[in-house]
Amino acid sequence: MSRVVTHALALATSITLLVTAVGCSGDGESGSGGRQVPGVTDTEIVVGTHMPLTGPASAGYSKIAPATKAYFDYVNANGGVHGRKITYKVMDDGYNPANTQQVVRQLVLQDKVFAVLNGLGTPTHTGVLDFLKSNRVPDLFVASGSRSWDQPDKYPATFGFNTDYTVEGKILANHVKTTLPGKKVCFLGQDDDFGRDSLVGVEKVLGTVAAKQTYVTSNTNVAPQIGAFKAAGCQVVILATVPGFTALSIGTAARLKFAPQWLVSNVGGDHPTLAKQLGAAAPLLEGMVAANYLPMQNEADNPWIQLFTKVNKEHNAAAAFDGNSVYGMAVGYLFVQTLLAAGKDLTRESLLAAVAKGGFQGPGLAPLRFSATDHSGYGGARLSKVTAGKQSYFGPAYETDEGDGPVREYTAPPVTPPANGVPTAS
Repeated sequence: MSRVVTHALALATSITLLVTAVGCSGDGESGSGGRQVPGVTDTEIVVGTHMPLTGPASAGYSKIAPATKAYFDYVNANGGVHGRKITYKVMDDGYNPANTQQVVRQLVLQDKVFAVLNGLGTPTHTGVLDFLKSNRVPDLFVASGSRSWDQPDKYPATFGFNTDYTVEGKILANHVKTTLPGKKVCFLGQDDDFGRDSLVGVEKVLGTVAAKQTYVTSNTNVAPQIGAFKAAGCQVVILATVPGFTALSIGTAARLKFAPQWLVSNVGGDHPTLAKQLGAAAPLLEGMVAANYLPMQNEADNPWIQLFTKVNKEHNAAAAFDGNSVYGMAVGYLFVQTLLAAGKDLTRESLLAAVAKGGFQGPGLAPLRFSATDHSGYGGARLSKVTAGKQSYFGPAYETDEGDGPVREYTAPPVTPPANGVPTAS
């Protein structure tokens, strides 16, 4: 047998073995167009997330992923996305960065997810950025406002969702500057990018605050920090805190007979969550001002709240409905919009191109800023206040940047959801 024929037979055998290996890889991957796409078949899209279902950040946040899944189940019941049903794998990391790395590795290497969606937490998600990048996994709509997600050159597949903490800090500080001039302002923040980025925004508007303190989630005693604020004569305290530490701070202040005006990041400012944490002490939340960029859960006339309430009842076992529920469903809605924009021939590349193209509109009260050069999420917020036990918006929505740009009103009119609650391809 000639060397040419022998080589041809060897090549043919190699190709056959390669095709067989791919077809029997066990990944269940078969995107349209015959391409092998992790987590995608003709009938299913598998995505995953890490969430604090337990641990110091579980209060409220444990409700986000079930709400997102409920919206996906609603979409699945209405035909899915281009005929595919969405499967959402939710892994508990307990808000512990070491656990996050473990569960994300499982999602990527064992479960072969198409993308990681809405992984929650600044300290937790920071530790998996490089792993997701090296495995070329789309990392969409991170549940944190850290500016770390907005690094398109370094992390081209990572996009944020939350209003970034510096923007939010500027908006909260602008409220203090315009309505509480001359008051002594202090700041408590989580000891990571969450707290640091928020403080940057606050001090861009107000200058150096009178006193600043940090906390770590492993230590639930915040009496030293709150005591320092009382001793400093703080009249306004801005909190960059997760819900459990918002409740701890306000409860501890009451015990120390310290009653400043509280302004709280969206991260820890959901009234139903805090009221549940504080129990009989919930009236301490009266007058609290918080930032948010999504419809308020108690706005019964808002068409988005009507849609999400319906989804919650039909697909989330009628779980208690709060701002975390709204957040989770808003994430789900945006992801479905993104899948539709990526097209039927779904690939990781087409998904990322769809996000970078931007132009998405949904329930948000501020603009989504996605572009090829901007991977941050919402670009503004509106303020709410607790009055007579009810959290309600007041004033306009605002937008600004992470730099020295002004805080200005955002005047674009809100959009309404489609009649059946499922977005359509544009």
